[in-house]
Amino acid sequence: MGKGKGLITKGRYELSYRGTKCLNCGHPLDVSDKYCPNCSQANSTKKLVLKDFFDEFFSSLVNYDSKLLKTLYALLVKPGTITKDYVRGKRVSYTNPFRFLLSLAFIYFLMFTYNNNFSRLDRFGKQLNDNIKQTGPFSFSMESGTFTNDNTALREEIDKALKQQDSLGQNTTMIKEQINNLDSLITTGQKKEIEQDSLILADPKAYFKTIGDSTDSNIFYEKMGYFSLLMRNDSIESFHDAQTKYGIENSASNRMAFNFSSSALRAIEKPGSFINTTISRLPFVVFFFLPAFAVFIWVVYIRKKYTYTDHLIFSFHNQSLLFILLILSLIVDAIFNTASAGLFLLVFAIYLYKAMRRFYGQGRFKTIVKYIFLNTVFAFLALLTIMLLFTGSVFTY
Repeated sequence: MGKGKGLITKGRYELSYRGTKCLNCGHPLDVSDKYCPNCSQANSTKKLVLKDFFDEFFSSLVNYDSKLLKTLYALLVKPGTITKDYVRGKRVSYTNPFRFLLSLAFIYFLMFTYNNNFSRLDRFGKQLNDNIKQTGPFSFSMESGTFTNDNTALREEIDKALKQQDSLGQNTTMIKEQINNLDSLITTGQKKEIEQDSLILADPKAYFKTIGDSTDSNIFYEKMGYFSLLMRNDSIESFHDAQTKYGIENSASNRMAFNFSSSALRAIEKPGSFINTTISRLPFVVFFFLPAFAVFIWVVYIRKKYTYTDHLIFSFHNQSLLFILLILSLIVDAIFNTASAGLFLLVFAIYLYKAMRRFYGQGRFKTIVKYIFLNTVFAFLALLTIMLLFTGSVFTY
């Protein structure tokens, strides 16, 4: 290492500036040592000038570009080869699989959120927000997660519509007969929720004491329903407001219920922004998901000589190729106004099969069976991870 050739052989790396002692760690050096074999610092006694910074910057850039091109070539042209080389010790020629995957994940999800139309959902959320705040005949229940209807308000809306029809000279007799059965639309559970909301709004402080004294296992969801109702109807914007106005105890359970309710209401009010925020967290989720998936690969190939880390590197490389193909798909879609994701996913499916055969060296039948099993596990884990992510995001948005 000390006498290896480097990219820069001029400037402060010239032989005339070589020393006999490392300025960083004090290790003895020979004038032929370009770098200290102990700490890897450059063997140079020359004072730094601005030009030296530029030389080192462009040198490292060229060095990284060289690794990047080799990594891309191996990934795209030789499925499974890059992982085989990496686990056998040929690592300097390739980029770090962890950093490479993280960079690709950030690029893809950044492009994905930039090109989507999720922001349009915020308009729908704004309209829905009127119903959430109970300005119409329908409202949203945080406790049950369903929409309920106010029979009185609904009747008023229908009466207005009927009067407009009568003013136009249209016969509304049949419609009125059918409307007489509207009360049957409200179920017993909905009536109970409406009555409960009325009790809460009549005396919020007293009602919360009954929740606090309750032994019901769903007490946390009751608190969420309580706080969401107050936020929708009584201008409660923070937990401090609830404490001041209704004497709510400052406990971890109460704060959590309030924060969860507040986050859920914001997610409903601005669904587009919520989805974009959730997607921005996916690059980090990938690095919790892949280690779990690598366990299944290790179990399937347990008789092979590879370690768990080798299987994880294999997953990193294949996932990197998937992100590369998805990025290309977004570029193609933007240029030609088409939907090419399916085609690129088909390419990846073929690539993954070839990568498994080349890296693990098993026959077609065994590879196909394990390919189907692992992809089924991958799909299940991915679905579970996405569900947990969106559920968690609702409560932390």
